[in-house]
Amino acid sequence: MTQINRLQAGGRIDRSKPLTFRFDGKSYQGYQGDTLASALLANGVDVVGRSFKYSRPRGIMAAGADEPNAVLQLGATEATQIPNVRATQQAVYDGLEAQPTNGWPSVNLDAMGFVGRWFGRFMPPGFYYKTFMYPQSLWMFYEKHIRRAAGLGRSPRAPDADQYDHINQHADVLVVGGGPAGLGAALAAARAGARVMLADEQEEPGGSLLDSAAQIDGEAASVWVTRVVNELADRENVLLLPRSTVNGYHDHNFLTIHERRADHLGDRAPEGMTRQRLHRVRARWVVLATGAHERPLVYGNNDVPGCFVAAALSTYLRRYAVAPGRSLVVSTANDYGYRAAFDWQDAGHEVVALVDSRANPQGAWQEEARERGLRLITGAAVSDVRGSKRVKAAAIVPLNEDGTQATGSLQWLTCDTVATSGGWSPAVHLSCHTGARPQWRDDIIGFVPGESREQMLTAGAVAGSYSLADCLKEGVSAGLKAATEAGFSGADVPVPTVSELAETPPMALFAVPHPKPNSRAPKQFVDYQNDVTAAGIELATREGFESIEHVKRYTAMGFGTDQGKLGNINGMAIAARSLGQTIPETGTTVFRPNYTPVTFGAIAGRHCRELFEPKRYTAMQPWHEQHGAEFENVGQWKRPWYYPKPGESMQEALNRECLATRESVGILDASTLGKIDIQGKDAREFIGRVYSNAWAKLAPGKCRYGLMCGEDGMVFDDGVTSCLGANHFLMTTTTGGAAHVLEWLELYHQTEWPELEVYFNSVTDHWATMGVAGPNSRKLLAELIEDIDLDGEAFRFMDWRQGTICGVPCRVFRISFTGELQYEINVPAHYGLYIWERLFEHGEKYNLTPYGTETMHILRAEKGFIIAGQDTDGSVHPYDLGMGWAVGENKPFSFIGRRGMKREDCVRPNRKQFVGLKTKDPNIVLPEGAHAVADPSQPKPMAMLGHVTSSYYSAFLGRSIALGFIKGGHERMGDTVYYPLEDGRVVEAEICSTIFLDPKGERQNV
Repeated sequence: MTQINRLQAGGRIDRSKPLTFRFDGKSYQGYQGDTLASALLANGVDVVGRSFKYSRPRGIMAAGADEPNAVLQLGATEATQIPNVRATQQAVYDGLEAQPTNGWPSVNLDAMGFVGRWFGRFMPPGFYYKTFMYPQSLWMFYEKHIRRAAGLGRSPRAPDADQYDHINQHADVLVVGGGPAGLGAALAAARAGARVMLADEQEEPGGSLLDSAAQIDGEAASVWVTRVVNELADRENVLLLPRSTVNGYHDHNFLTIHERRADHLGDRAPEGMTRQRLHRVRARWVVLATGAHERPLVYGNNDVPGCFVAAALSTYLRRYAVAPGRSLVVSTANDYGYRAAFDWQDAGHEVVALVDSRANPQGAWQEEARERGLRLITGAAVSDVRGSKRVKAAAIVPLNEDGTQATGSLQWLTCDTVATSGGWSPAVHLSCHTGARPQWRDDIIGFVPGESREQMLTAGAVAGSYSLADCLKEGVSAGLKAATEAGFSGADVPVPTVSELAETPPMALFAVPHPKPNSRAPKQFVDYQNDVTAAGIELATREGFESIEHVKRYTAMGFGTDQGKLGNINGMAIAARSLGQTIPETGTTVFRPNYTPVTFGAIAGRHCRELFEPKRYTAMQPWHEQHGAEFENVGQWKRPWYYPKPGESMQEALNRECLATRESVGILDASTLGKIDIQGKDAREFIGRVYSNAWAKLAPGKCRYGLMCGEDGMVFDDGVTSCLGANHFLMTTTTGGAAHVLEWLELYHQTEWPELEVYFNSVTDHWATMGVAGPNSRKLLAELIEDIDLDGEAFRFMDWRQGTICGVPCRVFRISFTGELQYEINVPAHYGLYIWERLFEHGEKYNLTPYGTETMHILRAEKGFIIAGQDTDGSVHPYDLGMGWAVGENKPFSFIGRRGMKREDCVRPNRKQFVGLKTKDPNIVLPEGAHAVADPSQPKPMAMLGHVTSSYYSAFLGRSIALGFIKGGHERMGDTVYYPLEDGRVVEAEICSTIFLDPKGERQNV
C-alpha cells in the first residue's frame, strides 16, 4: 500500500511501526504517531464526508479540535461504535475501522449531492420552516424524510462493550493546554511545590511546538518540550493528562475533563482498563492556556477538498510528514500564512503564489519570501476556487485598501491545494462557561477572555499573545502567580530564550469580496459543518434578525459538534457589516459545555447496567425469596409485593393476606421506609417549620403524623416523626421520597435557616422494621418482649417504647397504617432476619401471615389513609385531602407552604377534593386513573369532574372500594358520578367518606 502523499523523511511518526486501518470499506496504511486525518491525507483520500445540508464533497481542512468536516463513525462492531469522532483527534491503531457519517451509496458518489448541486440555491436559511408547513396532511411524510437526510453520526444499537469511569480530583493549579504557555505554567507551579494537573487534548503535550521551526534556548523547540515533559512526569506533585479535553468550566473552579484513555489502543479497551474517564476536578487556581484557532478566509467554493487553514497545512507537513497535494496557493492577511508556504517549499513542492491581502507588507517574513524566490502577490486574496472533489484552480482578486471591495477581475491560477489565514481566534470557550463575556481587541482582531469571577489566569494565545516568546513568558508568570496565590512560595524558573522572526501588523479580513454580489456569487461557507454561507447570514439580517444569538439560531451557525470554532468570528463580522455596526457592538454568541463532544459512556461512568440503579434489599430478603414472594421496585428497593401460594392467583393471595391481618395477625417488612435522625437544640423548631402541623409540645415517648408541603402549599410527602429525646427526633418518610426529603431538609437548613442548630442523618439502612398488625398482635409480641408493658392503657396509640425482643435491643412504635392494633418493631438491621424468623416461630399458632405492599395498600385504603405520590400529585393541599386538622394555623412561625395554600386558586370553590367511591356494582373495581363525569351521554370532549387515584377489591368488606378526587367532593356526599371506561362500559359510583372501615378508630385504639 503506497502512501502517495507521505514525505520520505521528517515528522514525529514512527516509520518502523506501520499500521493498517480501513476507511469507507477500503484498506490503508499509516504509522504509529499518525492521526486518522494525517493517515487519510497521506494516502491521498480527499473526500471524507458530505455536507449537512447540500451534500457537497468535504475534505479535511484543519488539524485539531476545530476540524468541521472529518467527523467520522468509528468502530468495527455495533458494540464498539462511536459516532462523530474527529479524524484529527483520533490516533491510528492497527485494525481501526472508520466510516463517513453520511453519503449514499458512498461518500464519493452521494445521491443527495445531485439535490444540493441543482437545488441548493433554493434552500436558504429558514427553508425548512417556510416550505414544509403546508399541507398539514403531509407533515409526517416531510418529517420522516427530513430526519432521514439530516444528522451526522448514527447511534449504535448494541450495548457498549467497554467500561467507563469517573474520578474526583483536587489540584492547587490546573493548567488547561499543553502548548508553550501551558508547559511553562505547569513547570513553574510544580517547582513551587503546588499540586499540578496538566490536561491537553492532543496525543502528547507540546501544542504548536510539535511542528514549530523555532528554536528555544538554542535548540529545536521539540527538544525543550521533551525536557519539560520528562521533568513534569518525574514529579510526584504533577499529574499529566494527554488525550484529555477540559470540556466544562463550572462555578467555584469545578472543571470536568474528558480523558480518552484507550481510544488510541484499539477497538476495545484492554482487559481491566476503562476506555474513557471523566475527571471531576476542584482546583484552587486555573491557568487557561488553551491557545487559539486559526480563522480561514471566507471565499467562493471554500469547502472544496484541498482547501486548508494555513497552520494545519504546516502541522501535516512538519509533524506528520504529509504533503496533501503538489501545487499550493496561499492566501493570508497576516504573517502566519507565510510559514505554510515556506514549509511547503521545504517539502519540495511548488508554491504557485503567496497572496497577501495587505497592500505593502514589509518585514522579515516578506524578505524571506523574496529570498526564497516565491511569487508574492500583495493587495489581493483568493476569491474563488474551481473543482468538485479536489481543488483544480484558485482565482485571485485585487482588493481595495481595507479589503471590502474587489478592484479588478479574477486571475485564475492552476493548483491543487489552497491554504488561507485570516488571523487567530483565541479559544475563549472555557472562560465563557464561567459567565465571563469575551472582550474584543482591535490589535489582534479577536475576542479574548473577559473578567472572570473564578480564580483563573490566562496565558499565551488565548490571551491574545501570539509570539512564542510572549507565550513562554506569560505561561511561567501565570504558573508562579497561581502557585503563590494557592499558598506556595515562588520558584526560580527562568524564561527560555527564543529565536523567531518579527511580525508585521495583520489586516482585518474575514470575507473576501467577489466580483458578484454574495447572493449570486458561488457559495462562500462560514460554518462548514452546518452549511452556513455568507449570503445566508446577510439574508438573516435582512429578515430582521439583528441579535447575533438570533442569527445563530436562524442560520444554525455555530451549532453541532463544531460549536463555531472556525466560523463564528467570520460570521459575526459578516453580520456586523450587514447591520452597519462594529464587531464589538454585534457581540459574540454564548459558549456552553461541552467544548467538544463527550460520549454518553464517559458521562455515565460506572452508573450503567446493574449499577445504573442499584438494587436495595432489606435484611429479610432471603426469607422473602424462600417463601415465594413476588417483588416490586419502590425507590430502588425490592419490596415484597404479595406472597402467592401454589396455584393461587394474585387476587386470591391478596384476599388471604388481608383477611388474615384483619382477623388475627399479619406482618409487613417496612424496613424500606425512610428514616432520618434529627438532633440539635433547634431540632424541634426546625421540624415545626417543615411540617404543616404543630410540634412544639410533642413529648419524648410520643409520635405524631405530619404532612410536608412545598412552597406552593402542595403535599409532597408524609410520615410519622417520633420524639426520642428533648432535642432528638426520628422522622419517617415514604420509601420513594426518602432521598428527596433529606435533600429538602438540608436545602432549607443551609439556605433559609442556617442559624438553627440542627443535624440530619439518614438511618434507613441501620434499622430493620417489622409492622405487626391485627387483633392478636399484642398477644404475639407479649411472648417475645418482656421489658415493655404492651397493655393498651400503659402503651397507648402513637406512643413508642425502648426495650428488647428475644434479647435484641429494639424500639417499638404503636402506630398503624392498617387501622388495626399495630406495632412497628425496629431492631438493628443485622438482627432483622433473626427477629423476623423468631416472630414466625411464635406466630404460627396465631396464623401469622406475611403481607406485601399491595395488601398494605388495600388495608390503608379501607381506613382512608393516603399514599403520597399516588393519592397526591403535586396539585393538592391538605384541605383538598380533607386533612385540615394537620395544618397548624396558629403556629408562631409560618410553616413551609402556608402562604402557598392561601393563594387565590387554592381557596376557590369547586376544587378537586379527596373522597371515597363505592361502585353501584360492588364487584366492579374502577381502574386507577379513570375520569369521572356528570353526564356519560355528553358529547366528547366531556367535562371531567375528577379521577380515581386508588382502587381495590376489599375481601374484608366484600366489595370494591376506591379513593379519588371530585370537584367540590366534600359537599357532594351521596351523589352519583360516572366513569366511562376504555371498553365502552360506564360505571356508576357513589361519593362517600374516605373511611370505609372503623370510622371511630376502635380497632387500632383497643
